[in-house]
Amino acid sequence: MKVVLFCGGAGMRLRGYADEVPKPMVQIGTRPILWHLMKYYAHFGHKDFILCLGYKGNAIKDYFLHYDESVSNDFVWSKGGTQVQFLNRDIDDWTITFVETGAKSNIGERLKAVEPYLKGEEMFLANYGDGLSDVPLPDMVETFQRSNAVASLLLVQPTASFDIVNAGLGGMVGEICPLTRSDIWINGGFFVMRKEIFGHIQPGEELVREPFQRLIETQTLLAYKYNGFWQCMDTFKDKQSLEDLNEGAAPWKVWNHIAKPAADHTGRAATGVCSAITAKEGLIK
Repeated sequence: MKVVLFCGGAGMRLRGYADEVPKPMVQIGTRPILWHLMKYYAHFGHKDFILCLGYKGNAIKDYFLHYDESVSNDFVWSKGGTQVQFLNRDIDDWTITFVETGAKSNIGERLKAVEPYLKGEEMFLANYGDGLSDVPLPDMVETFQRSNAVASLLLVQPTASFDIVNAGLGGMVGEICPLTRSDIWINGGFFVMRKEIFGHIQPGEELVREPFQRLIETQTLLAYKYNGFWQCMDTFKDKQSLEDLNEGAAPWKVWNHIAKPAADHTGRAATGVCSAITAKEGLIK
């Protein structure tokens, strides 16, 4: 399946650190987060990418036009540098389509802009381009294929270090619970969709607002609930957390992992996703 990656974000909360590049180009180790995400999809056999460019899209184009294999691959240097033999390769079997989708477009507009490049695709994958996970993608796809849903989204628990405080009558606190241990789940930014999604997107609409609300009303939006590793990169603190993990056994680097059974998931959305949304058997409604 083709993979649509939304790469137009400016990363406003990373300003001061990443002013010169779009958010997906902020580096984790020696490679940008976009590369890590593409490597994840490629590991599962999905190597045909469509990049929805926006803010400083030329930085992404230049990166791949001048891609340096030596940064992350072993090689043999000989004959005074006139001969370089790479012992392994990163992206030689990838296909990447670069599409300018507008500097200030929202996600729905970016997705609609690349519809022509998905002609003939019954299903496709999509991602916000700023978060990493070790979610078992084949299982997520298979779960979606068995359903009649038009779209599926990954549900994860938030990683922010806030506490939820429950107060009763008179303002007396009855419970303090870390957000990460609550029954609140959020959109993790990993999607599987059928081509029918384009019939639900009107001009100017944000994907998870009006279009997804229409799917909710027809019970065709599926939730894939996952309690394994997931980390977005919204702030410098998030970036540092990913950097620290990258120095060790980075969970999202599934291409380095020994094969193991998929982590447990329920395929059901929790009742805390949104005060107006509950879920039954995976369908958000």
